[in-house]
Amino acid sequence: MVYIGIDIAKFKHFASVVSSDGKVIVKPFPFENSRKGFMKLVEEIENFHDCLIGLESTGHYADNLIQFLFERNYKIAVINPIQTDSLRDSNIRKTKTDKIDTMLIVQCLILKKYSLVSSKNIDMIKLRRLSRFRLEMVQQQTRIKTQLTACLDIVFPELVHFFNGNLHLNVSYALLEKYSSAKSIRLARIDGLTNLLYNNSHGRYNHEKALQLKNLAKDSIGLDNPSVELQIQCLIKQLRLYKKQISDIDFSIMTLMQIIDSPILTIPGVSYTLGSMIISEIDDIKRFSNPSKLLAFAGLDPVVKQSGNFQAEHMKISKRGSTYLRYAIYRVAFLIIYNNETFSKYYLKKRAQGKSHRVALCHVCNKLVRVIFKILTDNIPFNLS
Repeated sequence: MVYIGIDIAKFKHFASVVSSDGKVIVKPFPFENSRKGFMKLVEEIENFHDCLIGLESTGHYADNLIQFLFERNYKIAVINPIQTDSLRDSNIRKTKTDKIDTMLIVQCLILKKYSLVSSKNIDMIKLRRLSRFRLEMVQQQTRIKTQLTACLDIVFPELVHFFNGNLHLNVSYALLEKYSSAKSIRLARIDGLTNLLYNNSHGRYNHEKALQLKNLAKDSIGLDNPSVELQIQCLIKQLRLYKKQISDIDFSIMTLMQIIDSPILTIPGVSYTLGSMIISEIDDIKRFSNPSKLLAFAGLDPVVKQSGNFQAEHMKISKRGSTYLRYAIYRVAFLIIYNNETFSKYYLKKRAQGKSHRVALCHVCNKLVRVIFKILTDNIPFNLS
């Protein structure tokens, strides 16, 4: 067996080749993060038939190289950076260079501290990027909604009451695209206003509603501010675009999830989007030997503070590991207490013990992680009544 260690960077990677007895066959050499550089790597290692390529899981910089090598049937191992850091710390001189890191990666391969890349892992990489991007898009969409509300507080603060507290409807967006202030609604023709409301609300907002809106606009304290009206029109266009783009992302996520066919979707309250975030962040459940390690990876494990006779009464979660996994599990925990009797009773039990809503929900998260670990490990559907 020949071991090939690759240290990943943004523009230039380093690789070295070592035999199973620790003899350096090819000294560390650089190659660019480009097709030309990848081909240089292949030329250096193509004569080694029984080889294992190892690299650290360092964000997205390794994704292109992993897929390039996987398509050429190379055996690839991904190593947790914590493993190489521990080997580095065990040395007297804690030196870190690209060349030395390739040798540390090889040591991890020899010690079998890695997980092999499969076709499922390649799908998970795609799914993880989509899931993270979707969350970022939703967060940006939320910020724009907040900006829109702030603008309407200036030109027509009473409008939110007309739409029963929800400004983010198709009918309200259509209205604001054409009439972006109380003044413009006051000056609008009643027949045109009626048609706009009626056609964009499936008939829910009729002529009577249009008259109510006109009267509301007449008594509004909103200012006449053309610059804010322009902002509103721009924000509405952005919101429509985000809605379309998020819908496209959702379709791609659903397609990948159907290919992967994970039992995560059998958990009540788990949608394609939340399910994709959970399984893509976990990647291979075999990386975790027990539910506690998965809980720690999600950053939902408690931080213990104890010194001498002092023992903290209240403990917070660590919030280490994957922020995205923690977010998804927390969201599912919130949903599952309304969709499953077992989790609902567990949540109410914690509340009856005097726990706050947030603390009780953290207990639900803990129980949920154990369930997720079980169904993914055994590849079985959720079965808690």
